[in-house]
Amino acid sequence: MSTAAPKRNAIGRVLMGVLIFQLGLAGLLFLGDLQNGFRLPSFGPSAPQLTEPVRPGDQTRRFAPDRAPPGGQPLRTDPLPERLTLTPVSAGDAVLLEGAIAGGDAVRILKQIEGLTPAPTRAILNSPGGSVQDALQLGRALRQAGMDTEMRSGDICYSACPYLLAAGVSRTLPEDASVGVHQHYFGENSFLPAFVAVEDIQRGQGEVMRYLDQMGIDPLVMQHALVTPPDQIYVLLREELERYGFIEAEDG
Repeated sequence: MSTAAPKRNAIGRVLMGVLIFQLGLAGLLFLGDLQNGFRLPSFGPSAPQLTEPVRPGDQTRRFAPDRAPPGGQPLRTDPLPERLTLTPVSAGDAVLLEGAIAGGDAVRILKQIEGLTPAPTRAILNSPGGSVQDALQLGRALRQAGMDTEMRSGDICYSACPYLLAAGVSRTLPEDASVGVHQHYFGENSFLPAFVAVEDIQRGQGEVMRYLDQMGIDPLVMQHALVTPPDQIYVLLREELERYGFIEAEDG
C-alpha cells in the first residue's frame, strides 16, 4: 500500500493550517487598525507598573499617557491635561508646559508665548508626551528663543516630551524627575501599504535623530526608544541622562 497519498494529505493539512493562521493574524491586525487599543495577545512577561522604582537593567515600565502619574510640587492626584497647557510662573520669567502634546499644540502654545510680556526665559515641563511633530516644532522654537528647560521634583517627561527637554539651551532636572522614551507612531493613516508605512517610520526616525543632534543630544538615546513598545516606557537613569547630554555630568 502506497504512503504517498496520506503524506500529501498531511502536508496539505499543514499548509492549510498555516494559511488559516496567517489569515486570522491579518484579520487581527486589520481590526487593530480599526479599533484603538486593540492588541494582539502578549505571550511575554508583563512590564512592571510605572510607579515601581527603576534600577540598572530594569527600566522598562508599563505606560499609558492617560494614566501617567501627574507629579508636580506639591504632588497632585488629578490627571494631567489632555492637551498641553501654558501657565506663566515665577513672575513671568518661566512658563509651565503641562499635559499631553496633541496635534496643533505647537502653533497654539507658540502664539501664547509670543503674547507674553516679559518674554519667558525658561520652560518647565511636565508631560506624558504625545505628538512627535508638535514636540519637534515647539522644541525648535524654544531653542531659537534661547530658552532653558527644566523639570520640578517628581514631574515626568515621557514619549515626545524629551524632545522639548532637549531644546533647552541649558537643562535642569532634579534627582526625582522622570524622563523616558519609547517607540512613536509617525504615520497618520493606518491603511497605508506596508512599504509606505515603513518609509514614514524611517523618515520620522531620521528627523528625530537629526533634531537631537542639532540640540546637542547624542542620537544613541534612540536605541532605547526603538526597542520599547508604545505601551511601555524606558526610564532613563541619571547616568544615562548625563551620557546622552541631557544634563551635565556631576563632579566627583
